[in-house]
Amino acid sequence: MVTVGGICAPLFVPASRPERYSRAAGSGADAVILDLEDAVALADKDAARSLVNPHFTHLPVLVRVNPVNTQWFEADLSAVRGHGFAGVILPKAEDAGTVAQIAAELGATPLIALVETARGLAGARAVAACGVARLAFGSVDFCADIGCAHEAEALLSARCELVLASRLAGIAPPLDGVTLHIDRPEEAGADARYARKLGMSGKLCIHPRQTGPVREAFLPTPEETEWARRVLASGDGAVAVDGVMVDEPVRRRARAILAAASC
Repeated sequence: MVTVGGICAPLFVPASRPERYSRAAGSGADAVILDLEDAVALADKDAARSLVNPHFTHLPVLVRVNPVNTQWFEADLSAVRGHGFAGVILPKAEDAGTVAQIAAELGATPLIALVETARGLAGARAVAACGVARLAFGSVDFCADIGCAHEAEALLSARCELVLASRLAGIAPPLDGVTLHIDRPEEAGADARYARKLGMSGKLCIHPRQTGPVREAFLPTPEETEWARRVLASGDGAVAVDGVMVDEPVRRRARAILAAASC
């Protein structure tokens, strides 16, 4: 089974819609996120919680709980802890102390911290180092919080900070935020390729049509794979391959590309 750190195209499905669970699992996603937060109406929160289960698929099943400061959080956490879920996604992750306490309460269940506010971004390095398995970018909420456009240029520094925070903490690279246009799967793929260039290794999906293009985007291209093979066949020391200098840092990248291609 794919671990939380290896997930690249998880698909959100409203926890209140169990008839969609199997469709989500068959969409090409490599994990399913049962969403108790934004996708569920206030009046349906308790009923949705009673429906979540990890046994409808062989894929990893995660649950996005409601934020810490809501009336539903404690019950959400109790419904997930120790019940076989692959992980928990914590929205509005901001305070490292609070996040560390939740990670400890979950025990063996991995915690993904969703960074989606200015405070969350400011504390991302501390949060990444406090026992979480991974960071994820709540880009839409982040834009609403700071008043910027949901565009690549406006979000570049935030994405780079999450990549850096993850690397400093020694955890898996972060998951990128969603692409809002559900009728343009090619746009989700392009956004995923951009995120990969920045050092991210996955992207949150909100529609089944997005999962295929996103998964493909995080795989090395045939050109990259062929380049990596030529680099590793070039021997050691400093040499030239295709007119470009190759040394050990370049070979490390080549090894990582071939490892990703074999997954």
